[in-house]
Amino acid sequence: MSIPTATSVPGAELVLRVRQLAPDPATTVIVNCAGRTRSIVGAQSLINAGLPNRVAALRNGTIGWTLAGLELDHGQARVAPEVPAAAARRAASDAWRVAERAGVRRAGAYRADAAGLAAMLRPLGEGGKRTVYLFDVRTPQEYAAGHLPGFRSAPGGQLVQETDWYAPVRGALLVLADDGGGRAAMTGSWLAQMGWDVIVAAGAPGSLADDAGRPARAPWRPARPPAPAVPVTVPSVLAGWLRAGEAVVIDLETSKRFRAGHIPEAAWALRADLTDPELAGRLGRPRRVVLTSSDGYLAAWAAADLGGGPARPSGPPATGVFALAGGTQGWERSGLPLTSGGGRLLSPATDVYRRPYEGTDVGPAAMQAYLDWEYGLVAQLERDGTHGFRVLVP
Repeated sequence: MSIPTATSVPGAELVLRVRQLAPDPATTVIVNCAGRTRSIVGAQSLINAGLPNRVAALRNGTIGWTLAGLELDHGQARVAPEVPAAAARRAASDAWRVAERAGVRRAGAYRADAAGLAAMLRPLGEGGKRTVYLFDVRTPQEYAAGHLPGFRSAPGGQLVQETDWYAPVRGALLVLADDGGGRAAMTGSWLAQMGWDVIVAAGAPGSLADDAGRPARAPWRPARPPAPAVPVTVPSVLAGWLRAGEAVVIDLETSKRFRAGHIPEAAWALRADLTDPELAGRLGRPRRVVLTSSDGYLAAWAAADLGGGPARPSGPPATGVFALAGGTQGWERSGLPLTSGGGRLLSPATDVYRRPYEGTDVGPAAMQAYLDWEYGLVAQLERDGTHGFRVLVP
């Protein structure tokens, strides 16, 4: 959904791309999001960067547009054009003027290993006993085409909006990277105002590679301990059990992912509810319970919670609790079908909050309640002495 004639420009891309969209300083630039937050941050980013155009945020975004009885566009794919090298250098200069005022630091080139990261941080006085997050703030498409090894994709506007998701350790060091177009600098300026310690790793325009010229293409994966050894089954065996009515499948992914695609006849539950006697009662007395998750990792830990011991060398036991090897992804890779939709819910779907601007069937009352909550955030922050936010002084 979008405002008619609007062009999609994620928040971190605005300073980089706005002059290609509005080259005439007499053109008014209106920034909008679904509600208020990203439109305000985006508009202020352009003002902070010194854009000569008149800039405004659309009051209440697409929600406000809808509540005013106006029609939205649907299915549009307008995106900002590519930016010439000279324009990218100018955008970077504009962004860095803001970032330096906010206290963002610069670092040298990053070598693609732990020692390289330590070498980059050492001159800046950073030791090795602090949580460090590495984020590539470019678009997901650019990230997939090549990125610095060890960096996670976190488009800048969303990183500012969702630090609780991307960087849950408070007080951590955030290291940002882009390709020299100023997106990391502008993103960093907002994170620094939010109280984060931010460093931007140097990147050569047009390329993000290690010092040997090798860009990484595999997506970032979190480091995690090996899954516990529990009884497992494979998709082909599970399919036979299901045909014979000899197993119940419980999917432990988020309810949103479950609805998007799950093993036919699978039920969904919160992992925390698996030991609830009421849930066991709703299951009845199945001969086998097979737990699954997207890649099977969460399912293995849940099976261990339920007392599943190490798998026997001769194969899994004939009855009991199993984890599905490879999870739902393994089921799909085996050529077996998935189904979508509501499915059987063994737990209340309280794990996902549906935003009032998601979908086309949200009522006006829910939209207005969301706006009322946003308007109350300023007063809420005034009562909170721990947030660490600060205003960028012109």
